[in-house]
Amino acid sequence: MSKNKEGHGKSYKKLQDTKSLKEILDIAVSFEKTARDFYTAMIPKVSKNIRYIVEELAEEEQQHFDLFSSLRDNPEVQKQLDERVKTPTQNHKFSDYVQLLDLGDNPDDQSILQYAVAREDAAMKQYQDLADNAPDGELKDTFQFLAYEEAEHKLELEKKYYELVHSGGPGN
Repeated sequence: MSKNKEGHGKSYKKLQDTKSLKEILDIAVSFEKTARDFYTAMIPKVSKNIRYIVEELAEEEQQHFDLFSSLRDNPEVQKQLDERVKTPTQNHKFSDYVQLLDLGDNPDDQSILQYAVAREDAAMKQYQDLADNAPDGELKDTFQFLAYEEAEHKLELEKKYYELVHSGGPGN
């Protein structure tokens, strides 16, 4: 194989490992919308023990959805939308959470919390990787802020999960 083809292959692979900021924002908007819809749908189905957490998560995901939506419309950000950014290695995990999980009509608190912790972990890692690779400016700052916020959510959920599991579960 000639060096030109090898170089072309490496360039193609490198291009595959990147996405435009517009693509990244579109995925992030979908991720946050799915999270909001999931938590909103769970509110009437979860026990009173964790309902307040699920309500807070639905509200926070709506705020993230609004933030990304407004960023896409920001003229300063629009100038950068075609710029390509290295795609995080966890991208496939993040993308998995764009699909809604069906936990049925009577999900148990443990299942909800497990899913929420995994979702927050994927978001935290994704946003941190994006912050590390995004150009300096509003988008980089936003990804960094969201990585920190998702880490806080994850910690709060892990504490609640620990309390639930070590109390013997709901009703004990």
